Amino acid sequence: MKEEYLNLPLVKNQEKQRFQLEIDGHIAFIDYEEEDKITKLIHTESPAALAGKGAATALIEKTLNYLEENSYSLVPLCPLVFAYIKRHTEWKRLVPSKYLKFFNRQD
Repeated sequence: MKEEYLNLPLVKNQEKQRFQLEIDGHIAFIDYEEEDKITKLIHTESPAALAGKGAATALIEKTLNYLEENSYSLVPLCPLVFAYIKRHTEWKRLVPSKYLKFFNRQD
């Protein structure tokens, strides 16, 4: 994560069911569903003004850290989050074992 994002607070907006990160007046977010300490990350969106600046990566990393710190399991339904975890395999530790098989597919 870029240093400029380290101190930005992640907001868990329970009303909208999204994790949010405000950067330069713009909000990047990940929609989620949650049940019994299992969080499904569904969709990540970062405004065009933040494109190529690492905002989505910072948002994903902060969200994964939040999930781990709060003992949540993760189902990465969002393709961007899934791809991030596939590249950063240490985060598979948050994924329930029954879903790990999807990371081994060679599509």
